[in-house]
Amino acid sequence: MSTVEDHSSLHKLRKDSEILSNANKILVANRGEIPIRIFRSAHELSMHTVAIYSHEDRLSMHRLKADEAYPIGKKGEFSPVQAYLQIDEIIKIAKEHQVSMIHPGYGFLSENSEFARKVEEAGIIWVGPSNTVIDSVGDKVSARNLAIRNNVPVVPGTDGPIETVEEAEDFVKKYGFPVIIKAAFGGGGRGMRVVREGDDIGDAFQRASSEAKSAFGNGTCFIERFLDKPKHIEVQLLADNYGNTIHLFERDCSVQRRHQKVVEIAPAKTLPIEVRDAILKDAVTLAKSANYRNAGTAEFLVDNQNRHYFIEINPRIQVEHTITEEITGVDIVAAQIQIAAGASLEQLGLLQEKITTRGFAIQCRITTEDPSKNFQPDTGKIEVYRSAGGNGVRLDGGNGFAGAVISPHYDSMLVKCSTSGSNYEIARRKMIRALVEFRIRGVKTNIPFLLALLTHPVFISGDCWTTFIDDTPSLFEMVSSKNRAQKLLAYLGDLCVNGSSIKGQIGFPKLKKDAEIPHLHDPRDSSKIIDVSKPSTVGLRSYLLKYGPEEFAKKIREFDGCMIMDTTWRDAHQSLLATRVRTIDLLNIAPTTSHALENAFALECWGGATFDVAMRFLYEDPWERLRQMRKLVPNIPFQMLLRGANGVAYSSLPDNAIDHFVKQAKDNGVDIFRVFDALNDLDQLKVGIDAVRKAGGVIESTICYSGDMLIPGKKYNLEYYLNTIDKIVSMGTHILGIKDMAGTLKPKAAKILISSIRSKYPNLPIHVHTHDSAGTGVSTYVACALSGADIVDCAVNSMSGLTSQPSLSAFINALDGDINTGIPESSARELDSYWAEMRLLYSCFGADLKGPDPEVYKHEIPGGQLTNLIFQAQQVGLGEQWEETKNAYEDANMLLGDIVKVTPTSKVVGDLAQFMVSNKLSKEDIENLANELDFPDSVLDFFEGLMGTPYGGFPEPLRTNIIKGKRRKLIGRPGLELEPFNLEEIKEDLVARFGSTITEADVASYNMYPKVYEAYRKNYEQYGDLSVLPTRSFLAPPEIGEEISVEIEKGKVLIIKLLAISDLSLSNGTREVYFELNGEMRKVTIEDKKAAIETVTRAKADAHNPSEVGAPMAGVVVEVRVKHGVEVKKGDPLAVLSAMKMEMVISAPVSGKVDLVLANEGDSVDMGDLMVKIVRDEGSTA
Repeated sequence: MSTVEDHSSLHKLRKDSEILSNANKILVANRGEIPIRIFRSAHELSMHTVAIYSHEDRLSMHRLKADEAYPIGKKGEFSPVQAYLQIDEIIKIAKEHQVSMIHPGYGFLSENSEFARKVEEAGIIWVGPSNTVIDSVGDKVSARNLAIRNNVPVVPGTDGPIETVEEAEDFVKKYGFPVIIKAAFGGGGRGMRVVREGDDIGDAFQRASSEAKSAFGNGTCFIERFLDKPKHIEVQLLADNYGNTIHLFERDCSVQRRHQKVVEIAPAKTLPIEVRDAILKDAVTLAKSANYRNAGTAEFLVDNQNRHYFIEINPRIQVEHTITEEITGVDIVAAQIQIAAGASLEQLGLLQEKITTRGFAIQCRITTEDPSKNFQPDTGKIEVYRSAGGNGVRLDGGNGFAGAVISPHYDSMLVKCSTSGSNYEIARRKMIRALVEFRIRGVKTNIPFLLALLTHPVFISGDCWTTFIDDTPSLFEMVSSKNRAQKLLAYLGDLCVNGSSIKGQIGFPKLKKDAEIPHLHDPRDSSKIIDVSKPSTVGLRSYLLKYGPEEFAKKIREFDGCMIMDTTWRDAHQSLLATRVRTIDLLNIAPTTSHALENAFALECWGGATFDVAMRFLYEDPWERLRQMRKLVPNIPFQMLLRGANGVAYSSLPDNAIDHFVKQAKDNGVDIFRVFDALNDLDQLKVGIDAVRKAGGVIESTICYSGDMLIPGKKYNLEYYLNTIDKIVSMGTHILGIKDMAGTLKPKAAKILISSIRSKYPNLPIHVHTHDSAGTGVSTYVACALSGADIVDCAVNSMSGLTSQPSLSAFINALDGDINTGIPESSARELDSYWAEMRLLYSCFGADLKGPDPEVYKHEIPGGQLTNLIFQAQQVGLGEQWEETKNAYEDANMLLGDIVKVTPTSKVVGDLAQFMVSNKLSKEDIENLANELDFPDSVLDFFEGLMGTPYGGFPEPLRTNIIKGKRRKLIGRPGLELEPFNLEEIKEDLVARFGSTITEADVASYNMYPKVYEAYRKNYEQYGDLSVLPTRSFLAPPEIGEEISVEIEKGKVLIIKLLAISDLSLSNGTREVYFELNGEMRKVTIEDKKAAIETVTRAKADAHNPSEVGAPMAGVVVEVRVKHGVEVKKGDPLAVLSAMKMEMVISAPVSGKVDLVLANEGDSVDMGDLMVKIVRDEGSTA
């Protein structure tokens, strides 16, 4: 059969089942979902359908759902909204194409009596009341008069429309506040303003009038008394051309915002039957009195005393007619069409006594709005659209499909979701289920808000009122959709187009497969494999939690041997892999580690440089890492590195910030705190010690070892260490730490130092930490163990040696059973097979050191700094001058006064060394030219005293010459000059900027690293939680056709496959990256940062900087109220924006002076475009 025959057969099919012989072709003068709804009923009546559309709507779904579709005017002839208001143009299209009937839908021209008159004068059937009826009831003033004539109660208001501010002010003087200003023509919430005591009635009247004129072509308004907490009840009416009128019962439309309905219920759940009957009777009376025909709605308010007031008749179909259809079984649109064609209600079988209701129905309007930002309309392209369905779910949509572009020109409604059930609770639960099923990506929607609303006790009871949303702030505590899949695709797409952004990465991982988790064999019976599905119950942590830090320290001292702390999870990978090991790789081996190292002293796994790097480069939350590790390893104590008065920052902070941070660390899983100061400044050290004591943690007060103490004349000699330890012990500590950052503690020196401490403090546990830079670390540890040390730090074999800690297996073997460590060497070896693969996975961060560096005894560069310093030297072009840099490091150290070199003081030495090499400066040059050179900030910070005071004081006159005219000279501890942080205020600010999920841990992160934390949050908003990505996929782009499995939560796996990458778009410099996600094609658009394409774009406001005011939504600037240099107060209006037929006043978020105005009247702006920049007043808060 040919295509022509197929096409003809469709027409024949309709012709054979034709019902309306006098009206077989219908045009819908509207857009969006309502034409589609009308087309469906028309097709069921075997009618031919015609759509009209603006140029901006040429890709809209309603055009495709019609049998024919025609544009309104030529491109650019009419604005997007004005196109649908062109009466003569629409009638011309109808006549040209032999249309027999026009349905206006709702909004636009649906209540325009001129349109109705002209349609009928053109000989076309009008689906709706006559133009004279529209005039008599269509505006609210005429409707009030109709009600008064029929003794139907109304709310007090103006006798007629008013046009001046003076008339509005006179009404307020007579009746008082509150009042409501309404557009006399139109609806949908536009042209409405509630004005309360203290508000500006004049400004509100002008805004309402302007909105009404823009939306409906008529700015006339009227005013009435505003009722607090009323219910909004409307009655669905149907009337034929023969004087017959019926009602289809009522709907409860009380749940509104901006006077626009959000959720509707049919029938009203809590309306007393006598009130319902009175309302239904009044509605029918009014319709008959007005000689009403076709469908319409009589609307009432019911106050809290169950008194009802008539407010208006809407002479059109309503958005929420669907739920009346669900409970009555009546197709209202089909009835409209047939009544317009001449059918009587009796012929349609619509007699009042036969109309009954069954169960309940609820309708939710799903809109492209952001509830968290006061329902600002969102625009853009829908990237993903997956709708709900199933028993009791009805969807009426317009542009709900992947690829649809949501523009700022029209109403924000995307789809109407209606559910029905035998009772209210079943209908409510079906709606929750349906909303959860929706997946809409690319634009924000109000679904999270709808879910919060539907689960609120007031909604569950059915007792909502018209301002319920405004009166219930808790509704905005929403469980938002995380949009995890699309955000992950955006990251992977950026990786494909622009490559990795992780600092320090060279190349891609060498491991091309998933790392294998090793089997752990029972050391007592190698034939048995240990079950690691659950954490081990053996370990010191339970003892610590039961008996506390003091008894824990005694138990450590009582151990017959030398215990081991494994540093693999923090310091080992810090030194070798530049802190880039990710949470997912730690968690993968955590269950096995819980068993393999169950008798270890502790795991060093948190704090120090890993804290900020987790956020800065890995885009991970260090606190979440800590919580997850703690959950998987509950049996082994966790130790962290705490930089005294710095916390985990690089400079001093107020004491209360340190106290707060340590408490959060203790509460989230840290047990033991290795507290040190980079200069062994005991005043600085005490701040950390006191914080740990307050939090109830184990204090490991630590002295930093610097250089070889056996060198004659060495500044840091045995006497220095013993005197300093005396002072540390007097402060009160549970454990004494010896921190040898550079690995310069030789075996002989270790024997002398540890023996001396042990002799003086026989009951004090001693914990030694070194780096194996010179290759003598194991020998040093053996000497420590034989001399009375209780704990030493080791790393698993593959992560040990060189700038890391000595090898765990090597140390155990070196003791040869003479001293017990508690850890079987076989367990350490089996655990190591995983980390051997990790070395390959993180090979792109390796420093490529070939072997030990005995020169460390000379240059004293700390192991943790050495690899970073090599990388930094390469970055600034000094890679070939590495030997020169090492020599300069020695000179820099002596210039600074031979200081203790631990982060951050080691960075000062390194920065000064690179400064000297870059500028070809000798030690003498620095001394002679000190007051002329521009030194690195870290050097200035040191000499100012921000890092504390070095042993022996600052070198003079060098200090004076370097900071003269640039910095002050601090005397004493820097923290004493710092004002305490207002922690409550900081949290409030973070909640305002980043949402209600902010915790005390977030506050602690922000206190340590405000800029780093802000950047991390910005990245999280853009890409979501990247810690779930496998590391290979995090660091390297997938290959075409490669499949990636990502477990985003337990039992929920995304299967992602890269399909293709498009050519560069020469117009905007972007590429399209195509993926398959769980078998469904997805696309992301990525800016190619390497492309040389010029595009003109507006600057974007920093969403987290209250001084930068961005456009809250895409739209057109109607008015700019400020100019450069003007002083503004918080809340003052800056500009007025119009979008989606709504005007919004943009207010100043802070007080200050206007610095920049980047928007002009008539400009089109996108959401987030920078409009105004304000220089804040001192003390102004957002």
